[in-house]
Amino acid sequence: MNVTRRHAMAMTAAAFGIAALAPVPGHSQDMTVRHAQGETRLPPNFGPVLVFDMPSLDTLDALGVAVAGVPTGLKPPHLAKYDGPSYAKIGTLFEPDYEAVNAAEPGLIVVGGRSAPKYAELSRIAPTIDLTVDPNDYLESSIANAETLGRIFGKTALVKQRVDRLRASIAALKATAGDAGTGLMVLTTGGKMSAYGVGSRFGILHSEFGIRPAVENLKVSNHGQAISFEFILQANPDWLFVIDRDAAIGQDGKPARQFLDNDIVRRTAAWQKNQVVYLDGASWYVVGGGLASFQKDVDHLTAVLSKKS
Repeated sequence: MNVTRRHAMAMTAAAFGIAALAPVPGHSQDMTVRHAQGETRLPPNFGPVLVFDMPSLDTLDALGVAVAGVPTGLKPPHLAKYDGPSYAKIGTLFEPDYEAVNAAEPGLIVVGGRSAPKYAELSRIAPTIDLTVDPNDYLESSIANAETLGRIFGKTALVKQRVDRLRASIAALKATAGDAGTGLMVLTTGGKMSAYGVGSRFGILHSEFGIRPAVENLKVSNHGQAISFEFILQANPDWLFVIDRDAAIGQDGKPARQFLDNDIVRRTAAWQKNQVVYLDGASWYVVGGGLASFQKDVDHLTAVLSKKS
């Protein structure tokens, strides 16, 4: 690239707040990456990385990989730095800002989950991979995505180290959970509630973490099964695990702690045993499946359950 063109790119990047245009170190030869929507070929030392997938941003941050652009929207504290002016704002999770994306002249775009439907349009701009987590194989799919990013960026050893730690932590959590009693996962938003069971987007609580479900055969859908306070009382879980969606996405709404504090829920075993657990909503709902957030969620549950063991 000649000096004039590099200077022009730098000026354009500055206008959009792009962190850097330097090639990204990683693999040393062309690589074919398999992902949720096919295969993508990546040259060595490609240009800036744009990330529309929050779990992937979580993993790349944990691996120390430089990212040039991210979507707007509330992020958990450990990713809040990406809201700063050093990083291009490239749209939202649902709708890319194609002008900003083009201005970055990216070498790689990462989509997944909410941004996956834009794969085709973005792949016409730059090599794009879809790292959507498979809800039917949540743990292994999340680990496979981390390993893919590790291969791309030359971080295979670091990924293995973190995955080994995660697997060991999950095994320890499962051993503790076996004697913890039953649990029910609920999500609150806009004055309503949904429950999530085995096979759902949060079903890993049961399938991998070992919490016995208080209710079998809950409806499996992206939005869970709509429930009432009376439903929680009838289920009468030993543990009530709560995700406050409104807080997770920065939306106004009655906090889950206030919403659930009523005469009906107070009669449950979970409430009376002081076993209502308010989960990190941003971690579970926004960046669930990312390497760092996964470890954080497992560590939190282990600490909570260990206090009662």
